[in-house]
Amino acid sequence: MKQFTYVITDEAGIHARPAGLLVKEAAKFASSTTIAKGAKKGDLKRIFGVMALGVKKGEEITVTCEGADEDAAAAALEAFFKANL
Repeated sequence: MKQFTYVITDEAGIHARPAGLLVKEAAKFASSTTIAKGAKKGDLKRIFGVMALGVKKGEEITVTCEGADEDAAAAALEAFFKANL
């Protein structure tokens, strides 16, 4: 299991456009990927799971990747967050 935390810097938080791109990025990997904000958790491969968290600027999220390609998934998703959110 690989895990990382990230503080959202985008003014609009995780809104529809980047959420859709994030889901597409997560879908590239076989590993199970989840995003969590506090006690809430969602599947990173489902846009409703990501949007339901309502992540705003300045909030910390935790991404967990578990599976055969977890190292690659965690690295790619962390790079995605740094570049887009």
